[in-house]
Amino acid sequence: MNVLELLGVSKVYGQGPAEVHALWGVSLTVGEGELVAVMGPSGSGKSTLLTIAGTLEEPTSGEVLVGGTSVGGMSRNDRARLRRRSVGYVFQDFNLLAGLTAAENVSLPLELDGVAAKSARELGLRALDELGLRERAGSFPDDLSGGERQRVAIARAVVGDRRLLLADEPSGALDSANGETVMRLIRAACQRGVAGMVVTHDAQLASWADRVVFLRDGRVVDQTSPAAGPESLLAPNP
Repeated sequence: MNVLELLGVSKVYGQGPAEVHALWGVSLTVGEGELVAVMGPSGSGKSTLLTIAGTLEEPTSGEVLVGGTSVGGMSRNDRARLRRRSVGYVFQDFNLLAGLTAAENVSLPLELDGVAAKSARELGLRALDELGLRERAGSFPDDLSGGERQRVAIARAVVGDRRLLLADEPSGALDSANGETVMRLIRAACQRGVAGMVVTHDAQLASWADRVVFLRDGRVVDQTSPAAGPESLLAPNP
């Protein structure tokens, strides 16, 4: 089942001589349990594609469906509710709240959606535990390493019943070892059924994806299934 569908999506900023076409008729699907990497040079429309996929921006034309439901006719409140319940974001700079502990950062989206504080905390702790951070649940972001903060951000993005995970250069602020760890964790989330789309400039990290989509000047210019990537090294020999 396709969790995310972008159908002929275009995005234009400005008018007249200042008009800028960020996307031109992009069509793209991401299925349940699938990880798609989006690559392209600076200014190719990667981040715009991600924000439209996550309903943070509306396309100028085309249609966006999340979980089979078109978001075009939704009110602002309905789109916000959809994001809280179904869409998780992982940002390059983590976007954690400094005054909240790791557990509180993870459980906050659930509480905002009406989940009881005790239940939200239990779900948050479970998500942190799955990412090896249970013992850091009471730590504040400033007391965590970059890799730990990114893992907290991933836990926040997948906690609850999130179906779609969107990541914008999630390894950009990390060294290569932590970058691979982050991609491994995102991949693991997808193997549990989450649909994932990751914007990255690193071809080695993109090799963790099931499919790589290349953008240039706002258009999809190629899509490919990469050759056996790092995960192949973990497979037992026949």
